[in-house]
Amino acid sequence: MIHTRPDIGFTPVGNSIDTSEIRRRGWLVTIALMLFMFVNFADKVVVGIVGVELQHEFDISSGQFGLMQSVFFWPFAVGAIVLGSLGGRVSAKWLLSGLAAVWILSLIPLTGLIPVTFAVILGARMLLGFAEGPAAALAQQIAHTWFVPRRRSLPSSVVIMGASLGPLIAAPLLTWVMQRFGWHMTFYVLIVLGIAWLVLWLIVGKEGPAANAATPVTDKDTDKEAVALPETAPLRAIWARPTVFGIAFFAFCSYWATSLKVSWLPVYLRQGLEYSASETGFLVTLPFAAAVILTFATGVVSSRMMMRGVSSRKARVVLCAVLLAAAGICMIGFTVLPVGVVQMVLITLAFSLNTAAWGLAFSVLSDVVPSKQRGSVMSTMVAIYSIGGAAAPLLIGWLVSGASDKAQGYGYGFIVVGIIMILGAVAAYFFAHPERDAKIIAERYGTTT
Repeated sequence: MIHTRPDIGFTPVGNSIDTSEIRRRGWLVTIALMLFMFVNFADKVVVGIVGVELQHEFDISSGQFGLMQSVFFWPFAVGAIVLGSLGGRVSAKWLLSGLAAVWILSLIPLTGLIPVTFAVILGARMLLGFAEGPAAALAQQIAHTWFVPRRRSLPSSVVIMGASLGPLIAAPLLTWVMQRFGWHMTFYVLIVLGIAWLVLWLIVGKEGPAANAATPVTDKDTDKEAVALPETAPLRAIWARPTVFGIAFFAFCSYWATSLKVSWLPVYLRQGLEYSASETGFLVTLPFAAAVILTFATGVVSSRMMMRGVSSRKARVVLCAVLLAAAGICMIGFTVLPVGVVQMVLITLAFSLNTAAWGLAFSVLSDVVPSKQRGSVMSTMVAIYSIGGAAAPLLIGWLVSGASDKAQGYGYGFIVVGIIMILGAVAAYFFAHPERDAKIIAERYGTTT
């Protein structure tokens, strides 16, 4: 028999897993995980920042440089599945510490400390991609162990904020370091940053007591029934639940825009809209800045809705769907507007609203997936959406190269991506019912009250 406290709607473990002391420690871990994502994305953007200098020193052609950027993503999905499956099995402290150590090692070949070849650089980038694959999924899984289900929206969003803060802060900082001290120094900065985070994590890193908290189910938004998810369930049964594959498809469709934001958006602003290099340097930061604000605001709104007893479907799923649909509409809209302020507003929203939904999407998965399997399921989702990340740049490149007018080619590409994003929103809205699916999994493989 599972005893449920009616005043809070979840099942305590021990005396309580929702005390102010636990939440304070949880927020300390959450901030550390946000910094983890900050370092993760800073490592991603550095090669683009020093690209011209790197090509010159190693006599690398544009095609070889493109290959260098591409190989990073080749092992990304493999790393997400292989390393992400260790989540829940290996201590969070040592698992993330190991990933950070590999990141640091992968940066050494580009410090100039030792002579390297182009092949060594490719290998280093592939190693980094493999180790960064599971980062987002593991960070979310660990954050969720510190908060009961109804409190997870905001911590999830704060963790995701690190992905936007990384490029937003690291890009201008590393550019200044490169101009002042040379491009090799940027990698020393990232290594020091990685070591500092590693020390912090060894001090504060730990999984929380809420890993097995019951999921509050709201039927008709009235009576709450605590559903205790089992520690494990057959993976085929988990992926058969509409909530899980609906959120996975949502993430796949959403990541098209995320991928284009770091690959084609700067080029589009210059080639398609004919902004100058200096104007592009400023404008390209707007979606990242907007994503930070919107992600935090979305987490606050969703968290407050959950605390008032609103169902996870309304507070998370519907909000996710609305954000992604709005992003898709904005993406289609900016292709038909003339260059100007209004168009730039839509571009900013198109590439930031989808990011704001990511924390909620991971929270929905935690509502349904048993604690021991969250790392595996979330990492598989990363592998799925990384396919969209690889497909989107190829689509834009194919359409632009085949069009007589580059602006028209970009326009066609962004319209297609906008439609894909809307389809992802529709799928999430109709398929994802976390309360229903959590109850089914609990009834079949666990215990309910």
